[in-house]
Amino acid sequence: MIKKIIKGFSIHSFLIFMSVLSLFPFIWLISTALKGIDENIFQYPPKFIPQHFTFENFIYAWNKIPFLLYFLNSFIVAAFTVILNLIFSSLAAYPLARMEFKGKKLLFLLILSTIMIPFQAIMLPVYLIVLKLHLVDSYGIVMGYLGLILPFAVNAFGIFLMRQAFLAIPKEMEEAAFIDGCSVFNIWKNILLPMTAPTLAVLAIFTFIGSWGEFLWPSIVLTQKYLYTLPVGVNDLQGMFSANWRLIAAGSIISIIPIIIFFIIMQKFFVSGQNEGAVKG
Repeated sequence: MIKKIIKGFSIHSFLIFMSVLSLFPFIWLISTALKGIDENIFQYPPKFIPQHFTFENFIYAWNKIPFLLYFLNSFIVAAFTVILNLIFSSLAAYPLARMEFKGKKLLFLLILSTIMIPFQAIMLPVYLIVLKLHLVDSYGIVMGYLGLILPFAVNAFGIFLMRQAFLAIPKEMEEAAFIDGCSVFNIWKNILLPMTAPTLAVLAIFTFIGSWGEFLWPSIVLTQKYLYTLPVGVNDLQGMFSANWRLIAAGSIISIIPIIIFFIIMQKFFVSGQNEGAVKG
C-alpha cells in the first residue's frame, strides 16, 4: 500500500513538474507584458511577479498596429485552411480505409513518408509554384489569401488521423447503407463523417493552431501590410535597431487569445477524438 502511494506521488509530482516547465515560457511572457518601463525584465535572478502591474503595454501595442485587421486576415486564412483540411483529408482517407485497390498500402506509406519532410525543405519550389500561379497579394486580395491557404490545404497527418477513425467504424453499417441504395459519397457524408466528429474536431484544433501561428510562410509571401496575419503583424512591434520586449510580449499574448478560446470550445471533443483516431492500425 505504501509503495503504491509513493509511486502515485512520484508520478503526479513528475507530471506537475513537467506541466510547470511547459508553462514557463507563457508565464514569463505574461510577466514581461505586465512590467513597467522602470523594471528590468532581464534581471538575475528573474522576478516573475512585477513590482507595479500595468496594462499600458497592451494598450500601446493595440494602438501601434491594426490588430483588428490582422485578426481578420488570420481568421480568414485559418478558417479556410481548417475547412479545406477537413474536407480533403477525409476524402483522401476514405478510399484508403474502406476501398480495396492495387497499390493502396504503398500509396498510404508514401503519404505517411511526407510527414518526415519539413516544409522548409520544399518551401522554395512551393514558392515558385505560387508565383507562377499568381497566388500572391500583388495580384489582389483573393489571390493573396489563396497563396496562404492552398499550400496547407491538406497534409499527411490529417489523412492518417481520418483513416484511423474510419477504420474504427464497423463495416456492417456501410454495407447496410449500400443495401438501402446509398452512394459512396452519401455514405461518406451522411454516415462516416458524423460518426467521426470527435476526430474532425481534433484535426480542426491542430490545423487551426498551426495556421494561426504560422509566421515563416506569410512573411515570405506577403508584401502588402493590409494582408498581414497576426504573427507577421506582431513582428512590426519590433524596431529595426532595438526591440521593446514588453510590447512584443503584450502583442503576442493578444495574438494567442483566439487559439485559447478555440481550444476551450473544442476541448470536449479532444480526448475522445484522440482515442478514436488510435483504435485501429
